[in-house]
Amino acid sequence: MSVREDTLARIRRNRPAGAHPLPEVPLFAPLVGDDHVAEFGERLKRMGGRLAEATSGDDLFASVRERLDGAKVIASAVPEFAGNRDLSAVARPQDLADVDVAIVRAVFGVAETGSVLFTQAELQVNAVAYLAQHLVVLLDPADILVNIQAAYRRPDFARADYAVLHTGPSATADIEGVLIHGAQGVRSLTVILTPRT
Repeated sequence: MSVREDTLARIRRNRPAGAHPLPEVPLFAPLVGDDHVAEFGERLKRMGGRLAEATSGDDLFASVRERLDGAKVIASAVPEFAGNRDLSAVARPQDLADVDVAIVRAVFGVAETGSVLFTQAELQVNAVAYLAQHLVVLLDPADILVNIQAAYRRPDFARADYAVLHTGPSATADIEGVLIHGAQGVRSLTVILTPRT
């Protein structure tokens, strides 16, 4: 028996008997106005992200075209764009260390925080949201929820084996308040508002 199997067996043996349902998530008064798209965009911007609406032309990615054209490795988890790194062929997460741009679709956004939610289904390889230099996120405006409590009540959030909320690009600040983006993860996060196909 491996150490992992032994540890899990001990946890199972010592787990308290009976049903232990999760507590009910309370509903708090919204801290945002009725225009969830505008509120989401404002908070995303505050966190260092960028909101772009899909253009009416043929190029859904016109707002990030310059970044895409300058990228050597693009990992796409969406059918709207064909990247040159096949995520289904990735054997180890570290194989994504050279990705310039990753394109994924968010399950939903949260107006109160400017966050987007990904699960293992959207990312295909969880590490792509952290190892890519730049993250381009497709988000249906109809999928923007009012707050985190609404997100917790979503069944797709609860059913996921892996779920992560991203709020802007990676950032860190020192004691003097110098803010650096891309310190431990993506250097930029751009959300493109576009309905699901």
